[in-house]
Amino acid sequence: MNTTDHAAGAYAAALTALADSDPAHLEALHARLTAASQSAGLLDVAYRTVETPVGTLMLAATELGLVRVAYEREGFDSVLDTLAARVSPRVLHAPARLDETARQIEEYFAGRRHQFDVPLDDRLSSGFRQTVQHYLPHIDYGRTLTYKQVAELVGNPRAVRAVGTACATNPLPVVVPCHRVLRTDGALGGYIGGLEAKTALLTLEREAA
Repeated sequence: MNTTDHAAGAYAAALTALADSDPAHLEALHARLTAASQSAGLLDVAYRTVETPVGTLMLAATELGLVRVAYEREGFDSVLDTLAARVSPRVLHAPARLDETARQIEEYFAGRRHQFDVPLDDRLSSGFRQTVQHYLPHIDYGRTLTYKQVAELVGNPRAVRAVGTACATNPLPVVVPCHRVLRTDGALGGYIGGLEAKTALLTLEREAA
């Protein structure tokens, strides 16, 4: 039996044990499952949750980098289903891969971090949406632009509505700061985390800048 087969066998055994074990052993069995998955190359998407002033966020990462940040209002189960369909079905709660991202998010909400420095996996976006989302981190902390201004800055001044769509479908909110883009009239516009969360983020940055 090669290493991959052995690890895959351990993965299956851990799943069986999880079903039969009493609660006192679940944490150790989960650690065994995670280690077996990682060593066998079976862990394609790791995820965890973090508590923040705007509610619980779910973080997900591939080996390439952070692939998803989700608000609870999106439905975590639905988000995981989408990751399984679009990235890989090998998705597992494995917090360690996301420790650095979680630390930086904590620093951000404490007002100590103005820019994120974690690798990103942008496979959930493409085309013009990806172009817009790549631009968003260039908007300075504590500043805002309008959808129209962003359209002009990415070279397509007529694509104001498409910029709004790119912000609304941003798979990495908070880390990729779509909350810094407003309507031309100064209104908030939409936000995947809800307008209360968008207001909270803008207020945090304005006060900590």
